[in-house]
Amino acid sequence: MSTPNDAVVFSTEAYDPMRDALCEAGGFEAGLIERNRFSDGERYMRIATDVAGRDVVLLGGTVDEAATLEIYDLACALVHGGAHILTLVIPWYGYQTMERAVKPGEVVVAKTRARLLSSIPTAGSGNRVVLVDLHAEGIPHYFDGSIRPVHLYMTPLTLPMIRKLGGKRFAVGATDAGRAKWVESLANDLGVEAGFVFKRRVSADQTEVSALSADVTGKTVVIYDDMIRTGGSLMGAARAFLEAGAEKIAAVCTHGVFPGDALERLEKSGLFVGIGCTDTHPHARPLAGEFLHVEPIAPLLAEALGPGGLVTLHRRGSADEGAES
Repeated sequence: MSTPNDAVVFSTEAYDPMRDALCEAGGFEAGLIERNRFSDGERYMRIATDVAGRDVVLLGGTVDEAATLEIYDLACALVHGGAHILTLVIPWYGYQTMERAVKPGEVVVAKTRARLLSSIPTAGSGNRVVLVDLHAEGIPHYFDGSIRPVHLYMTPLTLPMIRKLGGKRFAVGATDAGRAKWVESLANDLGVEAGFVFKRRVSADQTEVSALSADVTGKTVVIYDDMIRTGGSLMGAARAFLEAGAEKIAAVCTHGVFPGDALERLEKSGLFVGIGCTDTHPHARPLAGEFLHVEPIAPLLAEALGPGGLVTLHRRGSADEGAES
């Protein structure tokens, strides 16, 4: 019989609901943080759960600048409090499309954010960072020093969503050739064909479809992308697949960002029968409904942090890291 997990899970304020779900799924203790905000905008935080000698998880996405600093401030305090191992779990890593400079002088923010998080003081037995379905595979290499990056994939969640939205006869589509390799892998796992849209950039914020490689006649096309933000590229790809003979279009992503009225515009476009995503970004869950299906990632995180997982945490009575009594 397994014993309770001795790890304690804290979160940034926006990720408190995911923390609760993770603790329920993995048998972890929820760490308490006292918070207050002053009239001048400054923030007060106090770690109210003793972390000395314990494995500590800090859950939070870098959804904006304030959230990024909240992670940094809390992480430093947890290490100062005596954490045995600090594991940052970052479901949404902001600026991940800014992973390389295209023009001279461009700031590679994905890299500078990694350097910031790498500068967190090291816990007694080390720091780790868990990143989810990154847009660019090279981002984990931007973390340096003693922190160990782990790239966690949400394929066990996205494949069932694609099957459900695809129905009996479907193909998996990509918004552009840049995602072709990943979409082809998903299509192979599902035993269906993959279709690709090729685009060319006509201005700084506008692209147009230049070619399409797919046999989608009479099929539902489920377009997969790692993230949906404004949805402009997604709608362009949807129109291209419909013009190529697709019967219906759906979309699945890991990160549903949907700033402003993005989801409303996608629904009102009439191009999609539905969209599926996970709850890696806190914007997604409140938008869930008949049109948008949102799948929680807490069970997969609990599996990764549990016995035999990618970043196994200590359990009471364990003699070695990752062992289960």
